[in-house]
Amino acid sequence: MGVPVADALLDQASAMGCSKVFLIVSTTLREKTDEISKVEHTLGSRHAGTFSGIAPHAPRTDVLKATDAARDAGADLIVSIGGGSATDAAKIVSLLIKHDVRRIEDFEPLRTYVTEEGEVINPVKVGPDIPVICVPTTLSGGEFNALSGSTDEATQHKQGYEHRNMAPVMVILDPAITVHTPEWLWLSTGVRSVDHAVETLSSDKSNDFADGLAESALKLLVEGLPRVKADPNDLGGRLKCQIGAWQSMISIIGGVPMGASHAIGHILGGTCDVPHGYCSCVMAPYVLQWNAEYDDSRQGRIAAVLGGDHATAGDALDHFIRGLGMPRTLGEVGVDESRFQQVAEYTLLDIWGRTNPRPVKTADDVMEILRLAA
Repeated sequence: MGVPVADALLDQASAMGCSKVFLIVSTTLREKTDEISKVEHTLGSRHAGTFSGIAPHAPRTDVLKATDAARDAGADLIVSIGGGSATDAAKIVSLLIKHDVRRIEDFEPLRTYVTEEGEVINPVKVGPDIPVICVPTTLSGGEFNALSGSTDEATQHKQGYEHRNMAPVMVILDPAITVHTPEWLWLSTGVRSVDHAVETLSSDKSNDFADGLAESALKLLVEGLPRVKADPNDLGGRLKCQIGAWQSMISIIGGVPMGASHAIGHILGGTCDVPHGYCSCVMAPYVLQWNAEYDDSRQGRIAAVLGGDHATAGDALDHFIRGLGMPRTLGEVGVDESRFQQVAEYTLLDIWGRTNPRPVKTADDVMEILRLAA
């Protein structure tokens, strides 16, 4: 935490004996700042190559291009520097190299899927050998997880890939490099991490350990995000946000499943091309509202952290997100009712499609939530 990216990477590569460090980076950072060139210069002879151009939601085509480039470079360490799509790509690239994937159709046997009965099946038994380091510049938190997502362009379905060896061996939280992140992206992905904490606190499958971490994460984010909005150069506020995002992920890693906000969000992103963070900005309060009709007993803790004189946790979260200037309806992010049925059906195929505290059993259940968010 708080260590310059280039110095931390060189120290870790040296300690691991890695001589071919391959970077998967944000196009904006590479082309419009000197951050990537500084890393390349510091790595010196250990720098094996750099790839940029991973589109949002990590399409299979882009991930395969990065895989081919890393394989050709003989990478022995893969480093992502950028947002969630670069993070996802780096972890999946390591897996694809291990399984010698060279064609789009060869992704299929490796992806996680959900049976008609709602059982999540992960077919990956052999994990990658090449270690991964992640340098996040947004707040989605995927760098702390072994799970990654890539979108199948043919079906417009974002799908999961997971093996414990895909988890990064190091995450570098450098607030200074995040000053280049656009405000909307920083704040919206921050709400994504707020959603991690909220769905942990409202889950009927959580526990005291997970709830404590989620509450701490929520407090850090509720303080840090408005600070950064007020002053983009507030590095202390940025680091609070980064640590909050980290804490929000620990419960997920420990096995607490997320709920309908995340499940629907995966589909809005991969199928409807909604930016990752915006999915939570739109859906999280409405899912709280829908769940409260079933059991709002766990939502009091969320409302208390968010503060203010609000009737429900959903209202409090709505007020917080609006205060950051983020969108709050599906219409605002370009999703109209013509897409609802497809989103609802795909949500049932998501790994968290059936783990909401108020049971989601059919596409009609999802449709109820989508209509609230319309």
